[in-house]
This record gives sequence, C-alpha cells and structure tokens, in this order.
Amino acid sequence: MSVRTEIDKDTGVAVVTLDRPTRHNAVDIDAAEQLIATWREFRFDDTVRAIVLTGAGEKAFCTGIDRDTSVPQPGSPYSMDDPLLSVGPKSNDLWKPVVAAVNGMACGGAFYLLGEAEFVVAAEHATFFDPHTTYGMVSAYEAILMAQRMPFGEVARMALMGTAERISARRAYEMGLVSELAAPDALRAAATRAAEVIASYPTEAVQGTVRALWSAKEAARSQALAQAPHLIALGNLPPERQAGLFAGRRSDFRTR
Repeated sequence: MSVRTEIDKDTGVAVVTLDRPTRHNAVDIDAAEQLIATWREFRFDDTVRAIVLTGAGEKAFCTGIDRDTSVPQPGSPYSMDDPLLSVGPKSNDLWKPVVAAVNGMACGGAFYLLGEAEFVVAAEHATFFDPHTTYGMVSAYEAILMAQRMPFGEVARMALMGTAERISARRAYEMGLVSELAAPDALRAAATRAAEVIASYPTEAVQGTVRALWSAKEAARSQALAQAPHLIALGNLPPERQAGLFAGRRSDFRTR
C-alpha cells in the first residue's frame, strides 16, 4: 500500500502516512486513489475525530506527483485532468481537522495536501519549495493554495525562485506557514498531541469551527482555482521540454 492508516479508537486520532520513501513520498495514481478512499472512509467513521497526515522516513513529506506517472490529457484546457486536485481532505468533503506533520522536503504538489490541512507542524530540518517554474511549468494550484496560508510576497518568491531556494522550517515558522517546530524524532508526537486535544472536544463544535474557518476564504479560493487550468494550458512547456529541463537540473540551492 502506498498510504498507511492507523486509527487509535481510544483517542479518536488517525495517522495517515504517505508510504513511498524511496520516491520521496511522491504521489502516483495508486497513492492518489488511496488518499481519496481514505478521506471518504473517514467521513463515515465516527471513531475518527482528528487526523495527522505525514510521510514515511525523514527525507521528505511529499514531493508532489511522481514524474513517472503518466496522465493522458484531452486537447482542451477546459477538460484538463489533474490527478492531485482531489487528493486533499476538503476536496473529498471531509471536515474533520487535519494536522500535517512535515518531515523533510515538502514541494510542488505537496501543497495540495498542506493547503487542505488546518495547520502544519514541521521537523526542524523540513524545507519548502516550488520547482514548477524551473522546469517550464506554471505554478497555479500550488501558488493559489499557499497564498491562503503565507504572505503574498513569500508565496511569490517561493513560486518564482523555483529550485534555486528552499524555505527552512524556521523561516516557515516565522512567516506563519508552520505553527510548531519539533525535533525530527519528536515530530509525530507533537502533531499527535495537538490532534488528541482537538479530538477530545465535542465533534460538532470542532467540525463547525473547521467549516467556519474555511468559509472565511472559500469564495476567493474557488474563484482563483477556476482560472488555474487555463493558466497552466497556456504557460506550460510541452512535456518533452519539461523532461529535458528536469534531466539537466542542478543540485545547488540556497536555504533561507
């Protein structure tokens, strides 16, 4: 299985783990389908009252879509199919609180998941970056989702600087993307501790609060996301040119 799920029925906390560490927990079609199935299952499982989402190992939380995943696309930008659009909990109408525990790299398509978590706890060695522009791709969905969580200038810098820069966990904490820092071996415990507190409160009050929080920004978010497919269709290089840029990528980067 590409996605592992553990449920503690005593505390009401489920831990969902992206379990592809040899691929930096990148999401392939199987993993995407498993995430969707997990969120939909949790909707009807009243023993699950809060969720921790993390990645296996310490190198990466998630690096977005697996580049070996091929998704046939129709010719029209009005019919584009993005396999990551539906991998998040809110996209599957799950309004139980999700705490993201970020261990290592979180980049690109990982923001589909972080963008639908209530808050983020990060290991001290975690980093955040968006490689799209480096490889001739438009950062649309990712930039829009992160613009809901970070100051505009910081999102713009991350999206435009591509692979040349990574945001450190400390800087992410300072700008509000991360709510708590933890040592790598204490990350899961820190995220679980917060989830257990939330899970101990009355379910209706918690889920009502989650809905209220998201309603505060939903209109702007929906309008922005509606433009994303057309921006991607117009701005992305052909796949073969993207692959060439990826193959020739440089390994040097600055962490700030």
